[in-house]
Amino acid sequence: MPTALIAEDEPLLAAGLQAELTRLWPELQVIAQVCDGCSALAQTLQQRPDIGFFDIRMPGMTGLEAAQALAEDWPEGTPFPLLVFVTAYDQYAVQAFEAQAVDYLVKPVDGARLAACIERLKKRLADRAAPAAAGAALDQTLNQLRALLGAGGASPAPAAALPRLEVIQASVGNLVHMVPVDEVLYFEAADKYLRVVTAEREHLIRLSLRELLPQLDPQKFWQVHRSLVVRASAITTALRDESGKVYLTLRGRPERLTASRLYAHLFKGM
Repeated sequence: MPTALIAEDEPLLAAGLQAELTRLWPELQVIAQVCDGCSALAQTLQQRPDIGFFDIRMPGMTGLEAAQALAEDWPEGTPFPLLVFVTAYDQYAVQAFEAQAVDYLVKPVDGARLAACIERLKKRLADRAAPAAAGAALDQTLNQLRALLGAGGASPAPAAALPRLEVIQASVGNLVHMVPVDEVLYFEAADKYLRVVTAEREHLIRLSLRELLPQLDPQKFWQVHRSLVVRASAITTALRDESGKVYLTLRGRPERLTASRLYAHLFKGM
């Protein structure tokens, strides 16, 4: 019996989706219903449903961020869930999702559109039963997520380009350290702070990776994990393990950093 998880922060819409799924696909068992992105991630990892219906806009973590984290933390050898994104975006965004072949539903969910989605899900579940299909399904999902994340999550309009950040102003009490961005080896999200790490020391600043990334040169700084951005020229080695994760060593730092499967494609021999 196929299983599903619904992640939707509006209770009436979640109840409506579950009722329609029960009507159109009685064999489908909805094993969990959550209302925020962090719970969507935790419950999907714990219960491993066949299908996840993820709302795009949720508290704590968006549907795309939850899917990104899921792809990074998913256990090797286990079939990755088929993800359906639920969105209230306009037709521009719908076309962006459709172009990436990630299935989607528009709020309020239309019965005919849901029925078509169910038929696609049934076919993909049947195809996934083939012995070599699990890895291919995960690869397809990773490619789709890379494309959507690279497009800014299919937002309705491109954000205005921000000027490149030249200096990080890291304060400690009344003292402000002026850290040239050219000296930074990596940035790492840590709770409500961002670690700014150079060869000599590290600083903490109150800024999210989401706010920082548009201000960095993507040719110089690579996002290699949802919580980690590394200066490309500082990487000395990249070692891939059997699960698809990549372990990085940096010039001037003793620690080893982890790049997730979602970003492993950045490290290929020439």
